[in-house]
Amino acid sequence: MQIWVDADACPKVIKEILFRAADRRQMQVTLVANKLLYCPPSKFIRAMQVPAGFDVADNKIVQMTEAGDLVVTADIPLAAEVIARGGHVLNPRGEFYTKDTIQERLTMRNFMDGLRSSGVETGGPPTLSQSDRQAFANQLDRFLAKHVRPSTGSVRTDVSGDG
Repeated sequence: MQIWVDADACPKVIKEILFRAADRRQMQVTLVANKLLYCPPSKFIRAMQVPAGFDVADNKIVQMTEAGDLVVTADIPLAAEVIARGGHVLNPRGEFYTKDTIQERLTMRNFMDGLRSSGVETGGPPTLSQSDRQAFANQLDRFLAKHVRPSTGSVRTDVSGDG
């Protein structure tokens, strides 16, 4: 199992939480973006730069994700594709998207996109708060405790399908 990060829009503080988890759990974290990104020196952390273009990074993440992998993204269509491939998806605010919730999220996203394209001001998401950061860190820790053996990075054999 490894962690893939939709890194173009991922907040720096969330990346830092992921960097610490990668080293602590000795597991691979890969940042995927269409720009050059900073990665701390670690054999467990790498950045993958893809060409610029609409959804190029998202498509690369979908292509590389295997069943059981964790993807960190707030991108709803990307989340839906990852879930369809058997991956897990955690957004930077600490919420897991699941097979049970992703369709509702897609519907709401498409509705809001329709409003924006018709000229309605919908505003953006609120600033990432301290409680959002804590929720992300807590959910990540719970997920890793359930799905990865401590300090080995190997996948547990008793993995269940829930997030």
